[in-house]
Amino acid sequence: MLESAFHLRLSLVCVRGSPVADMLAHSPPLPLIIDHYDEYHDLTAKDEEGILLALQHRDRVRRIRLVNPIPILQRLVNALDGEFPILEYLLIMHRRYQIPTIEHNTNFKLPETFRAPYLRHLLLENFALLIGSPLLTTMGNLVTLSLNQIPPSASFHPNALLQWLSLMPQLEILGISFNSHFPGRDIERDLLRTPIRTRVTLPNLHWLGFQGASAYLEALLPWITIPLLERLQVYFFNQPTYSVPQLQQFMSTARNLRVKTATLTFHEDYVNMKAYPDKEAKMFTLSVDLGGRHLNWQVASAAQIFHALKTVFSAADHLTLEYGKHFRSAEWINEADRIQWRELLGSPDKVKTLYVDYRLVKQLSRALQPGEGESPAELLPELQELSYFAAGTSHNAFALFIDARQKADRPVTVIHF
Repeated sequence: MLESAFHLRLSLVCVRGSPVADMLAHSPPLPLIIDHYDEYHDLTAKDEEGILLALQHRDRVRRIRLVNPIPILQRLVNALDGEFPILEYLLIMHRRYQIPTIEHNTNFKLPETFRAPYLRHLLLENFALLIGSPLLTTMGNLVTLSLNQIPPSASFHPNALLQWLSLMPQLEILGISFNSHFPGRDIERDLLRTPIRTRVTLPNLHWLGFQGASAYLEALLPWITIPLLERLQVYFFNQPTYSVPQLQQFMSTARNLRVKTATLTFHEDYVNMKAYPDKEAKMFTLSVDLGGRHLNWQVASAAQIFHALKTVFSAADHLTLEYGKHFRSAEWINEADRIQWRELLGSPDKVKTLYVDYRLVKQLSRALQPGEGESPAELLPELQELSYFAAGTSHNAFALFIDARQKADRPVTVIHF
C-alpha cells in the first residue's frame, strides 16, 4: 500500500496541535499536507515550529493552507524557498479581522527561488507578484488562480495580466481583487503610455471574478475570450458613474451566461445584483457589487448598471428587491428618490413576477404609482404578480398602482404574506 501512496492520495496531515516532529520521525515518508486554515485560534510557537519543520521536506509537501496573523505569515512565507516538486495547492491569507491597510506596508512576496512546477491551485492574499518573475513561467498547470487584495504598490498593467494568463491555458477559475480604488483616469493614462497588445483565449475557464475600478475591467475584457464562461462575479469600488460598454458586449456574447431571474440586495456598504439561469437555481451566472453606503446612492448606482446591461437583465422574468440581513444604521436608512427607483425599474422590462422586501414597500409603492402624464404600464409592462410581506398598515400599499393597472387592462395579482 505504501508503494501506491501517491496514487491513493495517502498523506500525513499537519494541523493545529499536530506533533509534527514525531510524525516525521516515526511515520512512513508519505506526502505532507500543511493545513492551518483557522481564523479564530492563534498559532502557537510549537505549531509554527512544526510548519517550518514540515516545509524543510520540500519534496514531500503536497498541499499548504495558511491563514494566520501577518507577522507569523511573513516568517512562514520566507520558508517557501526552493522547489516543491509535488506541491499542488497553495493558499496563504491573513486573518479576516486583520485586513492590512496601506500604512501597514505588509505586502508579501514569494521568495525568488520558489518553484512549484505541478501547482494546480494558487490562492494568495496581499501578495506582490513581480512582472517577469520566473515563477510565472512555471504555472502552466494552474487550474485555479486567485490573487486577492492586491496592494496598490503591486498593481499591474492589464497587459501584464494578459501575458501571465497566456501561460495558463488550463485555468478554470480566475479571481483578481485589488484592495483599493484605482481612478479611471490613472488607468486610461497607463493605457495611453502602454497600449494593450496581448490577446488571450482561456478555453477552460468557467468562473471569472474581479474587484477594482470599472475602467480596469473595461480595458481588459476586449482582449480576452472565454468560450465556456458560466459565472461572472464583479465588485466595483464606489465611483460617481459606471460606464461599462465592454462588459455589456462581453455579456452579450457569453453563450453560457443565461439570465431568467434577478435579485437586488441592499447592504450597508454596497448593493448586490445577482442574475440566475432560472428561479430555482442556487448559483448565479452574474453577480455585480457596487460600493456605496447610502440607499439613495445604491439605487442610483444599480439603475446605471441595469441600464448599461439592459440587454442582459431584460431577459429576467422574476425580480426580487430585498434588504441584507445586517444592522442598518440611521445614517444608511434614507429614502431613495422616486425618480431613482423608476429609473431602476425601467430597464428589466420582461419581469412578470416581483417580490418586494417589506422594508422597501413604502418606497416602491410610491415609485410604481403613476404620476401625472405617466402611463400605468410604463414600468414593468409585463408584470403579472406582485408579492410582499405586509407589515402593519401596508396591506393596501400598492392599491393605487393595482387599480391603475386594472384600468389600463394590464392587471396585476397581489400576494401578501
